[in-house]
Amino acid sequence: MKLHNVHKSTHEKRKHRIGRSGKRGSYSGRGVKGQKSRSGRRIRPAERDLIIRLPKRRGFANKEKRAKPSIFNLGELSLALKAHANAKSIVLDVEFLRKEKILPLHFKGEVKLLGDGEITMPLEVKGIKVSKSAKEKIEKAGGKIT
Repeated sequence: MKLHNVHKSTHEKRKHRIGRSGKRGSYSGRGVKGQKSRSGRRIRPAERDLIIRLPKRRGFANKEKRAKPSIFNLGELSLALKAHANAKSIVLDVEFLRKEKILPLHFKGEVKLLGDGEITMPLEVKGIKVSKSAKEKIEKAGGKIT
């Protein structure tokens, strides 16, 4: 056996080149105009189009483990306590704030009192966090914090 006798058992089929005029006519089976009629055309997969349309998620944040406290200033509280002006001392706790509709009835988080504003009536604060400035003003007005 010599080299000129060796041949493949399967024939290589040539790729049919269309779009070069000839027997198929001027458009050569590609139709008229558009992306599919151009050489080198490649239609992007539909999945990629869908991915492009999705909004980008920016950043990442874990959920907070506990709720932020509801914050009130002494100035806001003094406005709400004007109805109790003739009372000698007021016990300020979460239940009192719910009754006065300062807090919603279903509120179950923490409450913190800040020292912005002035207060003149003595308050007895129970179960509420108080800032340093608010503590000074409450004690100056004759109240106490427990």
